Amino acid sequence: MNILDELKNINPKTPGSWPLPIKLGAFASMFLVVVAAGALLDWQDQWDALTAIRDQETKLKETFLAKKSQAVNLDLIKKQLIDTQQSFGALLKQLPSKSEMDALLTDINQAGLGRGLQVDLFKPGSEVATGVFTEQPITIRVTGNYDDLGKFASDISQLPRIVTLNDVNIGLVAGGQLSMDTIAKTYRYLDEDELAAQRKTAKSAGAKK
Repeated sequence: MNILDELKNINPKTPGSWPLPIKLGAFASMFLVVVAAGALLDWQDQWDALTAIRDQETKLKETFLAKKSQAVNLDLIKKQLIDTQQSFGALLKQLPSKSEMDALLTDINQAGLGRGLQVDLFKPGSEVATGVFTEQPITIRVTGNYDDLGKFASDISQLPRIVTLNDVNIGLVAGGQLSMDTIAKTYRYLDEDELAAQRKTAKSAGAKK
């Protein structure tokens, strides 16, 4: 009788009467099931821990690559910062101080007179503080020919201090001349006393709130 015939004839309710090979096979099967179940339960925590470590490793690699990229670009960022500071310093030098504002206003007026223009209106307005700078508008009306008006605008743009012409309006007047109305704006930086006063005012306003 072969193994298949023996398996067909065994009674599952009387394992004690099973042939020896069947008993050994059944025992081996149960042993493997118990070992597999025990291993699965015992290794589950270790598997979860391994998964968590792998996730952490991935995050650390991403952080490392990001910091490496920042380190590679650090020299470039430092150079850009230096260039920006130098550019800002150059622009700052183009702004007059409080004591130089009168001379600048004279230069703007003389730019019109120097081109043979008739200065009908030259009215500096009140300064408006914007951060560490102030902006001063100057209402200007000059009369002359087209070329002289263009040269006047060019002279203004080439002044050593920053002056911009805004709201330019040109119209025809008697005698074939042109009249140009514009608002020139110039800027100056606040000195230390003005900055201190500005900070004090801001602090007082904040305290009242």
